[in-house]
Amino acid sequence: MRGTKSGGHRGTDRSGRGGASLLRQPKAVWATAGASVVAFMGIGLVDPILPSIARGLHATRSQVSLLFTSYFLITAFAMLLTGFVSSRIGGRRTLLAGLALVVVFAALSGMSGSVGALVGFRAGWGLGNALFVSTALAVIVGAAHPTGAARGDAAPGGGEPETGGNAAAILLYESALGLGMACGPLLGAVLGDMKWRYPFFGTAVLMAVGFLAITAFLQEQPAPDRKTSLLDPVRALGHGGLAATAVAAFFYNYAFFTVLAFTPFVLNMSPYASGGVFFAWGVLLAVFSVLVAPRLQHRLGSLTVLGGSLLLLAADLLALGYGDHATAVVCTVLSGAFIGVNNTVFTELALGVSPAPRPVASAGYNFVRWFAAAAAPFLAPRIEEWTDVHVPFVLAAAAAVAGALTVALRRRALTTTGARRPAPRHATEDGATALTG
Repeated sequence: MRGTKSGGHRGTDRSGRGGASLLRQPKAVWATAGASVVAFMGIGLVDPILPSIARGLHATRSQVSLLFTSYFLITAFAMLLTGFVSSRIGGRRTLLAGLALVVVFAALSGMSGSVGALVGFRAGWGLGNALFVSTALAVIVGAAHPTGAARGDAAPGGGEPETGGNAAAILLYESALGLGMACGPLLGAVLGDMKWRYPFFGTAVLMAVGFLAITAFLQEQPAPDRKTSLLDPVRALGHGGLAATAVAAFFYNYAFFTVLAFTPFVLNMSPYASGGVFFAWGVLLAVFSVLVAPRLQHRLGSLTVLGGSLLLLAADLLALGYGDHATAVVCTVLSGAFIGVNNTVFTELALGVSPAPRPVASAGYNFVRWFAAAAAPFLAPRIEEWTDVHVPFVLAAAAAVAGALTVALRRRALTTTGARRPAPRHATEDGATALTG
């Protein structure tokens, strides 16, 4: 892990040579980054149209919430599969396979005649998205034009120095992540206001364009030196620090996806209004993830920032659950800031706290935490049915507090390899981060 100077180093890389090369990337980089925007848009696409889908398919809230559960349950298991596949067939073919699956299942989602069919098609969509986003960053960096070392420092893990071209390509990917998370609800609102099926067809068309662009402009990347087995990510969780990070992230993701999957029903707004709320949420998520979190880490340390942000998210969730409608809207948007900070710090911990190779550590970490992303959309509406609308937010707040307590109680395991110090480049090498931001 890097020292505390890495927090300032990040800004230098990107405003210096890395920033200068941002727009001078080959077509392969732009094609993959453009497809990444659409892939990330698919996560929040259904948010503003959940009530419309429920009405259109005569489904209950709990049935419609399974659109998230099936998507992320498959995503969790796919974390064990993506490294296995890409290390054998190569990054380009893995990207194309993921895009093809998204195109097919997004189109089928738009043609669904029942909520059960739609839930099943979203599961196939989740598999395709997992294959794509877990490979896209590595492909972008591999396809970027190197422009010479941005600094003289060695890369994390003792590798070669990161090039200015690669730093710019990573920034481009992070920008695609934030843009996709912010614009997904907008696309869902604009198309969904006409008919709830249209956002799914729109995604299929955009991903088909991405498939053609990658086919035309991206050549196969060099094969990895070592093939990844299906059990490597599970074995990596035997490390105490990585296991603690995954458990804390599991609690955090339960809180996160209560906001994403359950709040649209509570707000009960038109697709346009709901899309606007979650667009503002996505903008805050992107800004705090890419710009604010590294500065806070540099000043306060990663674990202090993470614990504080989780507690603030808990307080925000309680205000969201018990406040009036205007308060709920404000707290929904504000939660994007805390979620952005948490996403960045959790990823850096996951990729730097254990000696496992970063793709393997990332897969094991994501395998655990995505189960919470599948559970929250399933449980929140049922808990409301059994109790009242406040209790799901109370449980989500309790989950955020449990995450903070896990970080505090396992602080020693999380700092034995210097995890208290920010390592921004670790975070940028995890293609699976974006599933949360």
